[in-house]
Amino acid sequence: MSKNKGNNSGNNSGNNEYAEDYEDVTQYPLDVGREFELRDKQRECTFMWTNKQGEPIGVIMSYLDTQDGRLWLTGSEQRHRFPAIKRDPRTCVCISSAGTDMGPGKTVTYKGISVVHDKDNRDIKDWFYPEFSKKLRGAEGQARVQQFVDFLDSPRRVVVEFIPTKKIVYDGEKMAAATPAIGSGK
Repeated sequence: MSKNKGNNSGNNSGNNEYAEDYEDVTQYPLDVGREFELRDKQRECTFMWTNKQGEPIGVIMSYLDTQDGRLWLTGSEQRHRFPAIKRDPRTCVCISSAGTDMGPGKTVTYKGISVVHDKDNRDIKDWFYPEFSKKLRGAEGQARVQQFVDFLDSPRRVVVEFIPTKKIVYDGEKMAAATPAIGSGK
């Protein structure tokens, strides 16, 4: 158990109590508003699943975040992850603030279920490809967005819907605020 003598939120602004160790970092959660800011600003996640042998595997994938809290990803169906997800839809996603203007040290990890949508589902593809392309290429102009849509729309490409069921959040700024300055005698 942590020896934190500060408040359990990990946000020690305004009090002089500091953590004595980092045993329990759950006291430094990423607030919900910052969680959704991170999901909006980041473009990539680590997507994880298990193979036939039960071994965990993860790759970096771009994603689209939707208002209902789901994450959407895509890839060509011949990739080993898609048959594996169909076999066992229990998956995991981790999103880090690295590379964003939020600075490092903020993460959210979701446990969830993934649905691999049929490659012939035009309704999903017609909605997903333009939205996904705007997120990833929107700053480069409409012509680049349309080019990306055209390249994505290939015969074996599938769309994956990730439905979070549990989350783990962490905010390194809160931990830093609960850490005494060097030489402070604490």
